[in-house]
Amino acid sequence: MRFSVLYIDDDAAIARLVQRYMGRLGHEVAHSETEDDALALLRARPFDVVVLDHYLRQTTGHDVLARMREAAIDVPVVYVTGSNEAQVAIEAIKAGAADYVIKTVSDDFLSLLSSAVEQTVANAQLRAAKARADEEIRLGKERAEALLAEVNHRVANSLALVASLLRLQISSARSEEVKAELAETQARITAIAGMHRSLYTSDDVSKVELDRYLGRLTAELYSSLHSVEKPIRLLLDADPISLSADKAVSVGMIVTELVTNAFKYAYSPGQAGDIRVQLKMVGDDAALLRVEDDGIGIDPDSAPKGTGLGSRIVKSMASTLGDGLRYLEGTDGTVAEVPLKLDSSAG
Repeated sequence: MRFSVLYIDDDAAIARLVQRYMGRLGHEVAHSETEDDALALLRARPFDVVVLDHYLRQTTGHDVLARMREAAIDVPVVYVTGSNEAQVAIEAIKAGAADYVIKTVSDDFLSLLSSAVEQTVANAQLRAAKARADEEIRLGKERAEALLAEVNHRVANSLALVASLLRLQISSARSEEVKAELAETQARITAIAGMHRSLYTSDDVSKVELDRYLGRLTAELYSSLHSVEKPIRLLLDADPISLSADKAVSVGMIVTELVTNAFKYAYSPGQAGDIRVQLKMVGDDAALLRVEDDGIGIDPDSAPKGTGLGSRIVKSMASTLGDGLRYLEGTDGTVAEVPLKLDSSAG
């Protein structure tokens, strides 16, 4: 492979030897004797590699390396120094040189220099190819994330439209039982829409930030469920925890069902009270979701009120998150807990 070399050395005789030797190998070698001329050449045209002698007129190769860094000239450098100056070569490597060669008067110097130059160029080309591949991967990832964010945005909008249609249906329904069932369905759809909204507004489209998601979800639940007949406060205390989208949906549906049930059954009409939603880390890879109230309590073994669909949803989704749903006994009101198993990267 043919490549261009800038040889920086104030010894014109050695420079001519290098030019002839590497020219026979098919390489183009330009020569510069001074620091300023070398930098001017590097700015004026591209080179594949620089061969830099340590001792130059009124300066050293270390100074040239420093000026190349300052000028953001990113060309690999093979450093040339004397046989008794190993520390000089080490300092050059620390300063950014890719390799070094010991200068001698024997023919071995030209052979070793040629090998070092070819290896340095090959390594630089490999690094450049890797950088291009990494950039292509990064751009591809960004495009995929942008597309996924757009999908989540459209899904969230579509689900919001469905929830709005249900709201219209609720307002025109004559049966209170039908209204209640449609309202529960609307709340479930809203929970799923909120998850998709969290995905497209997050920096990581593969994870849902549960504290933010639950903040919006509980605000929406409070807005739809709070009334004069239900003067209940809905309180949230959530640690910053991230979960995958499918698990976040389960958490949102569980919170929706448990909070809705607490609004409906925990307190008598007109009675004030609190419903508390907590999400807390309990270990490096575990968290605990808790929904509690100070109301009349619940018998976990009793038949579910209404259709029982909400209870089945909670039990089914809780089983996908960890050890399932449990109700604490011996407490005032109702305390429901759902342990969560977190991914090692969550949190």
